[in-house]
Amino acid sequence: MFLLPVHDLRFLSDGIFELELERRGYRFGSGECAVLYNGGDESRPYSIASGPGEDVLRFLIRRIDGGAVSPWLAARRRGEGVRISTPFGHFRPGQEGDTGDPAVFVATGVGIAPFLSFLGGGDRIRPLFVEGTVGAPNARPLCLYGVRHLHEAVHVDLLRRFTEMRVAVSREAAAGCHHGRVTDLLAEIPLAPNTQFYLCGLDAMVDAVAYWLDARGVEHTRIHTEVFFSSDERR
Repeated sequence: MFLLPVHDLRFLSDGIFELELERRGYRFGSGECAVLYNGGDESRPYSIASGPGEDVLRFLIRRIDGGAVSPWLAARRRGEGVRISTPFGHFRPGQEGDTGDPAVFVATGVGIAPFLSFLGGGDRIRPLFVEGTVGAPNARPLCLYGVRHLHEAVHVDLLRRFTEMRVAVSREAAAGCHHGRVTDLLAEIPLAPNTQFYLCGLDAMVDAVAYWLDARGVEHTRIHTEVFFSSDERR
């Protein structure tokens, strides 16, 4: 268990905030999670959004009114301590990219966090995804990102820099975005035999995309999933 001081906290939209903690030697790998505690004994797991080479430890968190942990975290101030577990997890977005396998990322909401962690290791990703088309060896990964409202799409500049990104906005029309669910965009996914698929976010989305891939003959070993919240979960 660690007690790490808050370095910064900022709201990226009405309900989504980014919590930065001082690392103080905290080590982790891209895609790993950590359990964050409130002032008592209640806790929730959150995916780490910062790259392993960054100076701070960042988390993307949706504030849920009446939630056990997220409102408490949202009220923290610089210098206050937050209890955090050691990192854990087996979700490794883009890890097969080291061998040149093309990657597809599909995320909803704050489920974009592990992909930001991978992309945040800028020096690591630049040699992997430089030029090329989606689905080709060493191509930029395709990233399908679903949000309810456009203002909930975070760190879009980083995503556009390193991925071929499509944003789906379900509850409003937005210029340059698909109006609908991210699952509407599945036909754009390349199905090359060596493509690796990483799905993170709402359980219904993860299940739907995994089922769609399975129905098209994609081996289960190439479908990597992380369900961090369900339709009725409270944080």
